[in-house]
Amino acid sequence: MPLITAPVITPPDPGGGTGIPVPLPEVGYAVATYTDPAGKVWSLTDEDAGWFTLVEGVSGLGAASYAFTTDAHPRGGARLRYAQAQPRSIVWPLYVYGEDHLEFLGRWRALATAFTRTLREGPGWLEIARPDGTRRRIAVHYQEGFEGRGSKGSGVVSDAAVITLWCEDPYWIDPVEVSVHRETGSLSSFFVPYPTVSSSQVLGATTLRNPGDVVVWPKWTITGPASLITFTVTRATLIDGAPGETTESFTLDPTDPDVGHGALLAGEQVTISTDPPSVRFQDGSNWVGGLSWPSAVLWGLDPGDNAVTFQLDGSGPGSSVDLIFNPRYETA
Repeated sequence: MPLITAPVITPPDPGGGTGIPVPLPEVGYAVATYTDPAGKVWSLTDEDAGWFTLVEGVSGLGAASYAFTTDAHPRGGARLRYAQAQPRSIVWPLYVYGEDHLEFLGRWRALATAFTRTLREGPGWLEIARPDGTRRRIAVHYQEGFEGRGSKGSGVVSDAAVITLWCEDPYWIDPVEVSVHRETGSLSSFFVPYPTVSSSQVLGATTLRNPGDVVVWPKWTITGPASLITFTVTRATLIDGAPGETTESFTLDPTDPDVGHGALLAGEQVTISTDPPSVRFQDGSNWVGGLSWPSAVLWGLDPGDNAVTFQLDGSGPGSSVDLIFNPRYETA
């Protein structure tokens, strides 16, 4: 645990008291906030709040660490089979002060409760906002550090806490969802003697872009009519050292006996979540039995462009696919 020292008098304002960006290690100029499990937002870089971040002690905002699964190579060394991202720990030092002991104590206790309640009520969110308006956040659980310095003079009108926050998912996410809509194209007669142009955002072969650094797991909403739903992704890969392609897909059959519904009618909706896996009809009923097990793969979107095919058998006017996801990033 790093030792953080600070004066016991009211310190200089690191952010001008207005929430302007301050320099954070591994990040640059940014504004930091913490949202507790109850939804209350706590500024971490504004002295007017009665506390602020000791920025020289902040760490853990860079790329995630990984554990490797390897196979020994007969000629020496090893070959990487799999890399798994590990939980992240973030160290965040806070300096808390007050005009008198009771004011300081009230602030200290309130902050301690805001962080430790993550152990009982679910994670809070640490968010880093850039001057250009972009934001990245990460779910955090309090681990340790809110005990103060324990040195002479501390804990009277000021003290510093070096908090360790544990993150089960090591990746940062953009709090603004990406949404994509694809629908049935306009139908027209083949015999009309003039070219007909329909929307490019149609069902069939399309490209979906993931602007993040790592795989995302979207939520799909399918609107009928549709009698059979098949989603396929095609990925470029190397096969025996030569360029090739692999595909992953899943099929949902609303007429499957495990579902017992029949084809989706116009306007009816079913939602497929990929993480955690679930399939729910609009009334909340469980349709996971309608997936093409055991071959079904509820695939995610790789960083960059993804070649995807949406096939809705029995589609017609109003048939559509909507997906939402939050881009995920290695760093804050």
